[in-house]
Amino acid sequence: MDETDVATKTEAAYRTLRQEILETRLRPGAPLKLGAMREAYGIGWTPLREALSRLEAERLVTSSANKGYAVAPVSLEELSDLTRARRLVELPMLAESIANGDEAWETALVAAHFRLSRCTPPVEKPEELVISDWEERHEAFHLALLAACTSRWLMRFYVQIKDQLRRHHRILSIAPALSHSAAGTPWQDSPAFAALRDALALEPHTALMNAALDHDVDRAVRLLDEHIEFTRKVFVASDLDGAPGPAS
Repeated sequence: MDETDVATKTEAAYRTLRQEILETRLRPGAPLKLGAMREAYGIGWTPLREALSRLEAERLVTSSANKGYAVAPVSLEELSDLTRARRLVELPMLAESIANGDEAWETALVAAHFRLSRCTPPVEKPEELVISDWEERHEAFHLALLAACTSRWLMRFYVQIKDQLRRHHRILSIAPALSHSAAGTPWQDSPAFAALRDALALEPHTALMNAALDHDVDRAVRLLDEHIEFTRKVFVASDLDGAPGPAS
């Protein structure tokens, strides 16, 4: 096998495993046994090890001499750190985007909000297709808000933080409902349901869009700051600190 072939297989392995981790089909905290993974994904030893090394560098995978590789866990501590980082990056991006935004930016933002308004929030139906559809439209809305920011480095940091947060969002969309179902308690009566419903509601996104369209930077930044805090509130209400994700 030549170097080009190895590089191609490594890239394919990296992309496959990264997607599995971000969508929590490989659960947070789950051990990654090389033999089992090689058989499950049809990946050779060298591409598998190199892909895991890249994922470890991104903090999506951990490794230790005694336990080998594992999917990076989720926790309130990690989420709090990511939330702080998101504020530092995304709030100035929004301010710059609003300052630069023209009619084309406004039109794209309204279109992204409309698409978001036409999908089912996962709190009502925590299923894979519903969650994936919501994630895609919600991400597109936030990217539309920031699209007029010209800093490539800030956008790069934003994407890295967003990917790390994606696993936390996935866990919060699925795990609390599964936990209540297993315990035989009504999910809709729980504090976690109320917190998640508020976090996914269309109204805060509409208010944020309107502030941006009004070019009211102070109001938009304040609303985004409140919006960013929603994920931490859901995590606390769900009592999931250190909990594993949904079964793969």
